[in-house]
Amino acid sequence: MLGIEQLNSEWLVILGGVSVATFILTLLIVPLVVVRIPADYFQTNKRHTDQWMGVHPILRYLLIVLKNICGLVLLCMGILMLVLPGQGLLTMVFGIALMDFPGKFTLERRLVSYPKVLDSINWIRKKANRQPLLIN
Repeated sequence: MLGIEQLNSEWLVILGGVSVATFILTLLIVPLVVVRIPADYFQTNKRHTDQWMGVHPILRYLLIVLKNICGLVLLCMGILMLVLPGQGLLTMVFGIALMDFPGKFTLERRLVSYPKVLDSINWIRKKANRQPLLIN
């Protein structure tokens, strides 16, 4: 019986560590992503997909893969933060914003249009002296 209790306490320590690390990482990563979004991103049909066209093809694909991996990590962290401490919904929005998949823009617009999410984003942007996001 002592072995099971020890195993449970180890899991609690691991989950606690993941929770703290996730919380700290989102405090660092989310503001960096939020201030880089153009204020008119949700008002224009032009997507910013050709940002690495002048880069060597191998490096370009490597950067795209890394960007998608970072987005997936943020999305997973956001899902965890729905039950753990942290800014879960906001982190999920920015994880989705980094990834590339069909229907992404519609999903982004829907998530960002929630008043609490938009208020949080614009509060961070105001602190960084950026214009608020404009939503149709």
